[in-house]
Amino acid sequence: MDDLDWKILALLQDNGRLSYTELARQVHLSVPAVTERVKRLEAAGVVEGYTARINPSAAGYPVSALIGITVQQPAKAKFLKLLETIPEVVECHHVTGADSYVMRLVAVSMAHLEQLIERINLYGETRTSIVMSTPLPARGLARPASKPGDTRR
Repeated sequence: MDDLDWKILALLQDNGRLSYTELARQVHLSVPAVTERVKRLEAAGVVEGYTARINPSAAGYPVSALIGITVQQPAKAKFLKLLETIPEVVECHHVTGADSYVMRLVAVSMAHLEQLIERINLYGETRTSIVMSTPLPARGLARPASKPGDTRR
């Protein structure tokens, strides 16, 4: 990927609803050239899709928590199937260290969070951290540094 691809990605991450015309204007390319680049990025799996960012609190989920869990190997498949049935689990990562998985949940109340944790606890010991605030929300990817220690993007 070249500098123009990264500029297009930055613009799309900031506003996935930009038209090809507006993208072309901002990167100083023709509309067909931008369209071709975006389609190529999509086909390569770099752009996986376009979504709306929803504010959980404004959508009725004022409680957010990070939960780590240690799950024994034989139960991992069943555990992941359980998570698929819990829409309040908005992300889950398989990690190294003391936990097998770390997930982010949203809940309508502390009582609701407790009920969710009780369901998850069937598969292992959990450690829960309640999110008090998010000083650095999720953000788009920037171009990686070209060499170790290089901070140029």
